[in-house]
Amino acid sequence: MPRTHRVTVEPLGQRIDCREDQTILDACLRAGIWLPHACTHGTCGTCKAEILDGEVDHGEVSSFALMDFERDEGKALLCCARPRSDVVVEGDVEVEPGVTTHPVRDFTATVAAVEDCAADTRRLLLDLDRPIAFNPGQYVTVRVPNSAADRSYSMAGPPSSADRIELNVRRTPGGLASDGWIFSSLRAGDEVSLSGPYGRFFWRPERTEPAVLVAGGTGLAPLMSMIRHVLEGDADRRLTLYHGGRTAAHMYNVDELRELARAHPERFRYEPCLSEQDASGYRSGLVTDVMAGDADTYRGHVAYVCGPPPMVDAAIKALMAKRLFPRDIYREDFFDASDRAGGRAVRSPLLKR
Repeated sequence: MPRTHRVTVEPLGQRIDCREDQTILDACLRAGIWLPHACTHGTCGTCKAEILDGEVDHGEVSSFALMDFERDEGKALLCCARPRSDVVVEGDVEVEPGVTTHPVRDFTATVAAVEDCAADTRRLLLDLDRPIAFNPGQYVTVRVPNSAADRSYSMAGPPSSADRIELNVRRTPGGLASDGWIFSSLRAGDEVSLSGPYGRFFWRPERTEPAVLVAGGTGLAPLMSMIRHVLEGDADRRLTLYHGGRTAAHMYNVDELRELARAHPERFRYEPCLSEQDASGYRSGLVTDVMAGDADTYRGHVAYVCGPPPMVDAAIKALMAKRLFPRDIYREDFFDASDRAGGRAVRSPLLKR
């Protein structure tokens, strides 16, 4: 059995047990201590914290997310750091009004359906062995069979669908999880191990401003969770979704989103955008350019942006040029293994994840 060490999280003064084969972040989230995090794979740097006392194994982290001089100063990425002694951590403990914190739990799921929903994109429906509580926009980590690896996928359904979750998976050529499993051998009836919920990218119920949602590719998944959640309730919230893809074949949920826009004309507007094709019923151009061209200013809004890092960066730049401040922008970058190898990390500490 792995040894267990005591981790003290300051400024709370709260003490938890953490195994040597467990990351400090995982132990904290399971104990209900909600620390900032995003990728959970050592890529983005969101969970960076100071080790005040004790020894840790830093694990496999991007050298761009955690610089050598930061290690020397006692910094660590808690999503990868594992204790090698009792440890004291200075955590950026987040408490937001109106936000419920859901501890991370382990689940066993049965695959109810695997279906192609767009070019190089599959939809998974997973029936859980027990309900999962989460905030709309959060994600789960899925264990890849016959390996020690896991992969993170946002839940696309609303929290009211607690027994069955939907995941949208983009195929990555040569990818261990996508090419090597989900797009090759995963079938209905298979069992899947997963844990969650994770992430600070989720719907903020206290933010009552009109919301502009910007998604690229499967970055639509967490925004679908938000849209479905908001529209199934009676709160008077206005949403505008800009979803971008290369061609119409790369778009999905189009019929559902158009129907939601027809059913809720005062509350929801849908703008599908194609960057490499002109097609009836779609806007032409990069999704970020279409969004930027639709308004003189986005002052007085709140924004949720999700997708590939270059698209997210472009959307942030466009929104800020339209007078939306960093405190009003929530972002989620979809990283893969190539991003970690290439050293890509979230750039601005001002923007919320």
